[in-house]
Amino acid sequence: MIRLAIPSIDAQEERAVQAVLRSGFLVQGKTVARFEEAVARYLDVKHAVAVSSGTSALHLALVSFGIGPGDEVIVPDYTFPATANVVELVGAKPVFADIDPETFNIDAKAVEKLINKKTKAIIPVHLFGQSADMAPLMRLAKKYKLKVIEDAACVLGAEYKGRKCGTIGDIGCFSFHPRKVITTGEGGMAVTNDRSIADRLRTLRNHGIAHKGSKIDFVMAGFNYRMTEIQAALGLVQLKRIKALILSRRKVAGIYDSQLGAIDWIKTPSTPAYNTHVFQTYIIQISGAIDRGQLLRFLQQNGIEANFGTYALHHLTFYKKKYHLKASQFPVTEVVFQNSIALPVFEHLSVDQIRRITAILKKFR
Repeated sequence: MIRLAIPSIDAQEERAVQAVLRSGFLVQGKTVARFEEAVARYLDVKHAVAVSSGTSALHLALVSFGIGPGDEVIVPDYTFPATANVVELVGAKPVFADIDPETFNIDAKAVEKLINKKTKAIIPVHLFGQSADMAPLMRLAKKYKLKVIEDAACVLGAEYKGRKCGTIGDIGCFSFHPRKVITTGEGGMAVTNDRSIADRLRTLRNHGIAHKGSKIDFVMAGFNYRMTEIQAALGLVQLKRIKALILSRRKVAGIYDSQLGAIDWIKTPSTPAYNTHVFQTYIIQISGAIDRGQLLRFLQQNGIEANFGTYALHHLTFYKKKYHLKASQFPVTEVVFQNSIALPVFEHLSVDQIRRITAILKKFR
């Protein structure tokens, strides 16, 4: 079976974890602090705050801005549900926007139509490994005095007009889930250039604790969203080879592009000139005449793990019922969702394996 994704853990990373275990300081935080410093340097931001997941980073970002009941936050309709779930969890209302048909990211024109007096923030998702078009979104944020929280779960290392994704808005939120370019098993990071925001994020992630000299105090109701030393040890070592990890994914994507280009019912991913892509996921669009369910089953039967790209939130029971969402409200999302397939992509996917995947796809029709 050719898996959809295989986390890349090497001997050096295993040794780093063993060193943390031998030290006995599993919650002291020194390794976490080093990982935060390394991520901040890599992204060229002032502050990085390690947390337990990309979702917890998003949640803390909203809490840190005081967003809650009576507020609205604009999110893309095409995304993993966590993007909208965190808005629900702070008591605010997620408002859903359609997407761009080429990048599959939130459409700024759709966003502007949804802004009203209750709107407090936009959460653009940089889906599958490349950036949303941030310039028009930042103009909207400035015009209407909105916060921008980048859901950068999939794009560590990707760039938008020469700037690292996740560093353009007020807060960027990254994930280190096993399918991401680098993984800590689970884990996440919130980054910002605002010291006051960073301080609030650090307090919120650790039960509301504030240090006053040698003493501690609980100054707010916080969460247990800490990253462990073991996770940070993995992240530190993987970050050292992130360039190679990204290059390997781009090489895989290039081979896919050349192999799949001859199949007339498949459209390979497109990347605007202003973006660089890290291919956290390799997404193809299939012709509407193809039954996606049948194709996915066919691939599975032939030893290829594949899946749909991500979720159209207007199809999910909770959001569909609560907000009376209809497919007609999101015409681009609907087409992209119904016709997308994620193919295997990971560091050691070989040319022969990609050729095998291509040959099986050709046999389907």
